[in-house]
Amino acid sequence: MESSRRAKRQHVVVMPYPGRGHINPMMNFCKLLSTKFLVVDDLRITFVVTEEWLGFIESSASESRLPPQIRLRSIPNVIPSELVRGLDLGGFFVAVQTKMEDPFEQLLDQLMKDDDPTTVVTTVIADATLPWAVYVANRRNVQVVSLWPMSPSVFSIYKHIDLLVQNGHYPVDFSSECGNELVDYIAGVSPIRLADMPSVLKRFARPFLSSVKESVSAACKAKCLLFTTYHELEPQVIESLMKILPLPVYSVGPSIPLSAALEDETHNNENKAEHYYLDWLDSQPKNSVLYVSFGSFLSASSEQMEEILAGLDESGVRYFLVSRGGQGYTKNSAADEDAENVLPSTQSFVVPWCDQLRVLCHSSVAGFWTHCGWNSTLEGVYAGVPMLTFPVAMDQITNSKLIVDDWKIGMKVMKEVGADKVVKREEIAMTVKKFMNSNGEDEESIEMRTRANEFKKSCRKVLAKGGSSTTNLDNFIRNILRN
Repeated sequence: MESSRRAKRQHVVVMPYPGRGHINPMMNFCKLLSTKFLVVDDLRITFVVTEEWLGFIESSASESRLPPQIRLRSIPNVIPSELVRGLDLGGFFVAVQTKMEDPFEQLLDQLMKDDDPTTVVTTVIADATLPWAVYVANRRNVQVVSLWPMSPSVFSIYKHIDLLVQNGHYPVDFSSECGNELVDYIAGVSPIRLADMPSVLKRFARPFLSSVKESVSAACKAKCLLFTTYHELEPQVIESLMKILPLPVYSVGPSIPLSAALEDETHNNENKAEHYYLDWLDSQPKNSVLYVSFGSFLSASSEQMEEILAGLDESGVRYFLVSRGGQGYTKNSAADEDAENVLPSTQSFVVPWCDQLRVLCHSSVAGFWTHCGWNSTLEGVYAGVPMLTFPVAMDQITNSKLIVDDWKIGMKVMKEVGADKVVKREEIAMTVKKFMNSNGEDEESIEMRTRANEFKKSCRKVLAKGGSSTTNLDNFIRNILRN
C-alpha cells in the first residue's frame, strides 16, 4: 500500500514571472493546491524564483510560512533588480524573456536528475507571460500548464489582436478624439472603448505586443490554461474562450491570500505587533474608512500624489493609506514608531505596508482606492468593498472598465477619455465624498455597495464545497496532474 501511494507522488515545478503581481497569485494557487493532497508526501512543489526574490520571500514573515509540500529554489539574478525595474520597464521585460530561459532549463534538468524513482517531475506550471517555459517543458517531454495572471477579458483581447487590425483599431488610439470608439466584435468581451484597452496596444508598445502575442500562442500549446479568477465573474468571455481554445480551461480563483481574510474574520490575534495598524482600524466607526493603495510597482507621479493627499484631506473622509516611501509624500509613516505606541491622527493613518486583504475585510473599511491591478481587483471583490479606480497602465485600464461599467461596483477618479492631466484636489475631494456617500443620500453609492456585497457572496460561494472554483480545481487535479 505504501509503495503504491508513493509511486503516485507528483512533483510540480512552478515558474512565475519575477514580479510581485505575478509571484503572489502563483504562490496562492500553490498553497491552495497543497491543501488538496491529504498525504503530504503525495505532492512536492518546487517554486522557482530569482536569488533576489528568494531573499524577499524568506525575509517576509507572512510569505515564509509555507506548507511542507512547497520548497523554494532559485536561479541566478540574470535580470535587473526588482528595486529598479520601474526605471526601464522595457529593458526589464526584454531581460526576462531572453535571460531566464537557460538558467531555468538547467535547474529543471537538475531537478529531474535529483528526483528519486518515486518522485519525478510530472508537471511544469508557468506564468503564461513566459512563453519560453512552455518550450523548455515541451523539449523535456514534461507536461506544462499555463497560468494567466490577468483577467480573461485581457487574454481574449490579446488573442483577438488580428481583429483589431482588420477593423483599423490597431495600434490603439487613446486620444480623446478616438477614445470613445467602441470595440464590439470580440466574442464574449462586452463592448469596450478604445480608451479602456490595455496600454500595451499603444503604438509605442510594439516590443511588448510581440511578446504578448507569443505568450498567448505558447499558452495554447500547454496542457491546459488556468485563470486566477472565478467563472461567475466573467462568464461570457470564459465560456467563449472555452469554445475556441484548443485546450481545457480551468478558472480556479480568486488566487488571493485567503488565510489572511479568515484570520480577520475569526479575530485571530496572532502577530499583533506585525499588524499594529489594526488597532487604528478597530477604533474607527463601521463602514467609515477609505483604504488607499497604489500597488507594488507602477504608481502615480509625485505631482499627482500631492493632489491626491490634499484631496483626501479636503474630503474629510477617514482614510488608511499605504505609501511605500521614496517619493516624498508619506505624511506620518508608522514604520519608525513602536507598534505598541502608535499615535495616529483621527482622520488618517499611513503605513509603508499592510496585509491588504485583511484590511479590506475589516468592518471599518467601506471603500478601496485602487490602481486596479488584477490581484487587488480580486481582493476587492472578495471583500465586498466598492472600488474607486485610478489605473496607471497595462491591464489596469481594462480592469477599471470591468469594475465600473460591467460589474458596477466602483467609480472612476479620472473620468475624461485619454486624459493625461493631473486630477486636481478639488475634483478628488468631491469624488471621494460622493463615493463614500458622506451625506448618506447618494443613490448611486448605495446601489454600488449593494452590488459589491452580492459579488462578495458569489465569490465566497465558488470557494465553498461544490462551488465552481473548488470543482474546477478538483477537475484540474484529476484530469491533468493525476492523468
